[in-house]
Amino acid sequence: MAFLHHVAAFALVAALGVELVLFKLPLDRVRARGLQVMDRHFGLAAAAVLVIGLLRVLYFEKGPHYYLHDAYFLVKFGAFIVAGLISVYPTTVFLSWGSAIRAGQVPAVDPAVYRRLRLCLWLELAAIGVILLCAPLMARGFGAF
Repeated sequence: MAFLHHVAAFALVAALGVELVLFKLPLDRVRARGLQVMDRHFGLAAAAVLVIGLLRVLYFEKGPHYYLHDAYFLVKFGAFIVAGLISVYPTTVFLSWGSAIRAGQVPAVDPAVYRRLRLCLWLELAAIGVILLCAPLMARGFGAF
């Protein structure tokens, strides 16, 4: 289970990294489509991380009592939820480009929307940083209460 959880987490980080690289102005149709594809991979990887992680907490590893009584786990899980909520905006925007891309056009991106999207992507990455900081502390039981 740990292997699958880590593979899904690495896939999530890779997809977010590709999104950050692809999302530059001026946008072209190929990169816009690539953003849609990578955002789908990001969402699938996030779902896998969540499901596998919950299975690990509930049925494998150290059990729910250990995890639910560790401050670093709670911060880690909270950062994951925050990243997921932040990702709703970019996903909504990227999905809205579908008709323009299918018509062979470049989606129009207002500069203010561009700045908000870039901020969201960077905030998601920052949340992943928090998760990476908390993971080894949690695994060693430093946040137990």
